Amino acid sequence: MSISKKLLGLTTAGLLTAALSSQAMAHGDVVPQAIDVTGLQLLGEEWLDENPYTTEYENHGLAVKIGESAYTQNCARCHGLDAISGGIAPDLRYLEPGIEGDEWFKYRVVNGAVRDGRVYMPKMAEHLSQEALWAIRAWLETRAETE
Repeated sequence: MSISKKLLGLTTAGLLTAALSSQAMAHGDVVPQAIDVTGLQLLGEEWLDENPYTTEYENHGLAVKIGESAYTQNCARCHGLDAISGGIAPDLRYLEPGIEGDEWFKYRVVNGAVRDGRVYMPKMAEHLSQEALWAIRAWLETRAETE
């Protein structure tokens, strides 16, 4: 085999490897992952104003477990692994506890965020159930930090 054919083969293999690596590392569009909320109190279609899965909720531990999984699958891409933001989106560990934070959380997951015509936060309530999203909020409260 000639040297030029060998070089072409190596170059092609290198480009293919680089393309596959960048594809695996790129964010791109992510399809929201369905969340199994079995065991949680069903909440219905109309959004509640406050998180029903607080520490007083009888299955709070289950809500937190479901919330952590749901967050990891659907939120960590922008808000950071283990809720530690890398700067792409707000660090949700600093979200106000209680009703103040619940109001902001509800508004954002229902309405999303658009700036200059660009979607910065999709309307997650169109993709995930109220139960899954409040479970995420329950988990986030376990990660809360104060400044």
